Amino acid sequence: MFTINQIKETHSKVKSGADFPQYIQNLIDLGLIGYDHYVCDGHSKYYGKDNFQIQSEVKYALLEIAPTGNIEALKDALKIHQAGGTDYLTFCSQSAEAGVEKWTLDMKKMTCVYYDKNGFEMLTEVVPTV
Repeated sequence: MFTINQIKETHSKVKSGADFPQYIQNLIDLGLIGYDHYVCDGHSKYYGKDNFQIQSEVKYALLEIAPTGNIEALKDALKIHQAGGTDYLTFCSQSAEAGVEKWTLDMKKMTCVYYDKNGFEMLTEVVPTV
């Protein structure tokens, strides 16, 4: 199975949202089938085969999540980030301001779903393949 250190090494190669498809392919190559990323502090829960799970540590100072989701603000932040215009922390801050509590990546479906504090699906994206 994969380790947090392997995931960190893979993540260290990501400079912007433009690198995301390759990042996901590298995680699949490690054996991941999905993960949940929590915007409030940057920790993630990673899932593998046979119910294997590990959790990362907190990555940054606590961000306040807006009480209601703003789908248009999220779409704008994503567009800029995916074009390479923002780094990871900036995107996380903008996601918090847009009301995103977490995003869930499903490597089998190749989708990334953004959720608000009430568990409402704000946006579902298809992850481009490499």
